[in-house]
Amino acid sequence: MKIVFLDAKTIGEDIDLSAYDALGEVVKYGFSTSEEVPERVKDADVLVINKIEINEQTIGTAKNLKLVCVTATGTNNLDKEYLEKRGIAWRNVAGYSTESVTQHTFALLFYLLEKMRYYDEYVKTEKYVNDTIFTHFAEHFNEISGKTWGIIGLGTIGRRVADIAKAFGAHVIYYSASGRSAQEGYEQVDFDTLLSKSDIVSVHAPLNEYTKDLMNKEAFAKMKKTAIFLNLGRGPIVVEQDLCEALENGEIVAAGLDVLCEEPMSETNPLVKIKDSRKLIITPHIAWASVEARTRLMQIIVGQIKEFFAL
Repeated sequence: MKIVFLDAKTIGEDIDLSAYDALGEVVKYGFSTSEEVPERVKDADVLVINKIEINEQTIGTAKNLKLVCVTATGTNNLDKEYLEKRGIAWRNVAGYSTESVTQHTFALLFYLLEKMRYYDEYVKTEKYVNDTIFTHFAEHFNEISGKTWGIIGLGTIGRRVADIAKAFGAHVIYYSASGRSAQEGYEQVDFDTLLSKSDIVSVHAPLNEYTKDLMNKEAFAKMKKTAIFLNLGRGPIVVEQDLCEALENGEIVAAGLDVLCEEPMSETNPLVKIKDSRKLIITPHIAWASVEARTRLMQIIVGQIKEFFAL
């Protein structure tokens, strides 16, 4: 069996992939362009990919190909109709990053809520050295307890965030963009109610016809001026120009993003110009990527290959 990794660097170079060597010949490419893929997959039995487009143009030369494994949950990059026509199976992985994304949600919140950058710089610039009193009140912060936390997308990650938010004393409400029936133990509300009542709004939804551009100018205008917005779902759920204007105009107080419409970030992204860390923090799509989550992900894929080939 020949296993070909087409964009291995998207997993990181710190993850042990030696378990794959026991399955057969393994070839790893850090990155592959669409033009490079046809040559690289010619004699592959298994492809391990993340963002590479899989279609007739890229894998039409792969005569031995039997299985495509996606190192992610989303499969928008797969031409499933073509794969089915060729009799090529595909697998994705769900649930591997729940704890990592949940943890990062709170990391973004605390950075904004408690003005962490300001206070760190206050001490690092030695303004605290020999200050007049033992504490410093220039930037205030609030408690999560007693606040309303609105969640958009109550899947596995959304529920985990909800449960931890409740442990902090928040009142949790959620909105289902697809209109799914209410989940027991969680308070479902309509979109306008979630926006107008929430002190914190976090997105944990997939990108689909219900969520694309959901957070737009009209949505931000309905939020509290003191609200913090977090997007841990997909970038195109947010209209970035509208978010930029909402932050600049004080329609919401702050935002934390781990996903953008275009990744890596484009120089034309309107959010580039917001340098105030009290208003905005953007992390480079790392919420999923704890060492444990990436290790778990690659172990699951090893299991998928073994199961498929009955090894």
